[in-house]
Amino acid sequence: MLSTSKTHEKAVGGRLSGLISLNETVTWRAKHFGIYQHLSVRITQMDKPFSFTDEMIKGAFKIMKHQHTFETFQNDTIMRDHFYFESPLGILGHLFNYVILTNYMRTFLIERNRIIKLVAENGDYKKYI
Repeated sequence: MLSTSKTHEKAVGGRLSGLISLNETVTWRAKHFGIYQHLSVRITQMDKPFSFTDEMIKGAFKIMKHQHTFETFQNDTIMRDHFYFESPLGILGHLFNYVILTNYMRTFLIERNRIIKLVAENGDYKKYI
């Protein structure tokens, strides 16, 4: 939640604290584009400590799949996000993706990952596990 504080993101259903596991769900409440929205996801793949994938089971997207991978490089860990989504509403959804949403989601994930990196590197991560 710290990494998404700008959108007031909060877990409101399913796994509310601690580390999530395979087949568990969490529902997030967050403010995007000035509107509070709910997004429920399920962990559909887990290969600790190398990767996990969450997929939307309920929310504003038509489809949303988010794969997180972790690779060791020298003494560092590289995290990669593979984020796939489709908006509803056919051609209007595609236009919204192209004009607004793709850049918005990229910026959102970059900021989120910047904060996760900061917390991981300064040792504050211990507060969250």
